[in-house]
Order: sequence, then C-alpha cells, then structure tokens
Amino acid sequence: MIAKKHIQSDLLLLLCGIIWGFAFVAQRIGMDHVGPFTFNGVRFALGAAVLVPFIYRNRNRQKKNVIRTKGLIGYGGLAGLAIFAGASLQQVGLVYTTAGKAGFITGLYVVIVPILGLVLGQRTNAGTWAGACLAAVGMYLLSIREGFSISFGDLLELIGAFLWAGHILLIGWISPKTDSLPLAFVQFMVCSLASLVTAAAVETVSLAGLAAAALPILYGGALSVGVAYTLQVVAQSHSHPAHAAILLSLESVFAAVGGWLILGEMMSPRGLVGCLLMLAGMLLSQLYGLVITKKPELTAL
Repeated sequence: MIAKKHIQSDLLLLLCGIIWGFAFVAQRIGMDHVGPFTFNGVRFALGAAVLVPFIYRNRNRQKKNVIRTKGLIGYGGLAGLAIFAGASLQQVGLVYTTAGKAGFITGLYVVIVPILGLVLGQRTNAGTWAGACLAAVGMYLLSIREGFSISFGDLLELIGAFLWAGHILLIGWISPKTDSLPLAFVQFMVCSLASLVTAAAVETVSLAGLAAAALPILYGGALSVGVAYTLQVVAQSHSHPAHAAILLSLESVFAAVGGWLILGEMMSPRGLVGCLLMLAGMLLSQLYGLVITKKPELTAL
C-alpha cells in the first residue's frame, strides 16, 4: 500500500512537471493575442477559482484554526506581490526569448534559493555551490553571446528567477503562520488584481483578444496555477523528497520539448549543452543534501 502511494505521488509530480513545462508554451502563444499583464491577470484569477472547491471542502478544519488565519490577508498580499513581480518578468521575458530557454532560466530558482537563504542565516552544503557553478556555466553557454552580452528576454527571466526564489523563501516564512490553500487563493487574487490594474494602464484589453487567447489562458490558469499547485501539495505528502526534486526539475525539460514540438523552437549544440549543465546543477543542488548528507533541503514552487 505504501509503495503504491509512492508510485501514485511520483506520477502526480511528473504530471506537475509536464503541466508547468508546457505552460511556458501556452504563455508564449497567449501573447499573440493579449498583453503579458492581461494574460497574467486572467490566468491567476482562474487559478484562484480552481482552489475555491478545495477551500470549501476544508472549511470545518479552517474554522477551528482561527489564529492561523488572522494574518491571511496581509501575508497573502505580500506573497501575491512577490508572485506578481516574478510572473510579470517571466511573462514579459517570453516576448523576447523562447519557451525552452525561459523554462531553463526560470528553473535556476532551485539553485538560487539556498544561496539567498544564507542571508537569512540558513545553512547550505557543498552540493549547493557545485550546483550553482554548473548552472552558471550552463547559463553562460545558453544565453551569453559574443561581447559578453545577454538578450533582453533572457535577462528578464534571470531576474525573475531571483524573484521566484525570494517568493519561495517568503512562503517558507509565511506558511507556518496560516493555512496553505487560503494563502494560495489570496496570493493568486492579489497577483491577478495587480496584473489587471497594470494591464489597464499600459495595455489595450479587448474581448476579441481574450477570446482568441482563451485556450492558452485556460491552460495557464486552471491547469498550471490551480490544478498543478494542488497536485503538488497532495503528491509531496507521500513522495520521497529525492523523487520530488528530480520530477519537478523536469519542468525545464518539458518546456524545451514543448517549445520544439509546438512552436518549432530549436537550440544550438552550445545551447543544448548549457541546458544539460543547468539541469545537472539544479539536480545536484537539490539531491546532495538528500542523498549524501541525508538532510532534506528540498524547495519547490
């Protein structure tokens, strides 16, 4: 029975990686019809809506836990603004770079998290630094061009990876203070509102554009934000941390596969080597503490 639960959890985590990877493709396609802030505004609202039935189902437990929900709006608002910053840079960056490159660069958050954690007094290990070195070399091969320059889109994705890492650390601080599903709902809604306000100020929003982008928005919102987040929470309660680290890191690979299959994106041999080194760095930073030192240090979005 325990083995069966582990297998089911691993399959759910693999599904999360697939959904999140192909979401980069959906985000890129959606922006053929709507602006990046409009896309994010609607998709995060959909993601929040998907969580409503789960929150309603757990309402009795939440009523008994009033202390943990007192700061929900404040904590959720703070986390929502962090998501807004990271998601905005990711979405705008996709205008100028490929889905595959965006997936790998965004995935660097798994290396950045433990390094930023040093500022907060958290400990790390040799695997983190070795993984960071591999990822840095891979990033150089993937994105740095002649003259030591980087494309605007890749730069936005890299800055976004730091913001995603900051969001993870923020959630690590907030999550013990409140309930996870209501927190997710609030942060998604705050991100949605901030995106829609920005869209109203800087973009032209039309019903025709929204209708044309309906399928990518539905995928990016209902599946990527709402369903995949819930599956991750359920799956990681029964999955081995090492399995979770590997399966969730495959998000970057599926982004590249989706970009190739659906968008016809191609990478140079140099870029492919860079992607492999980045993936190796991500896995090493996650698995070293689990396999070598036996001290779980898994972090994931």
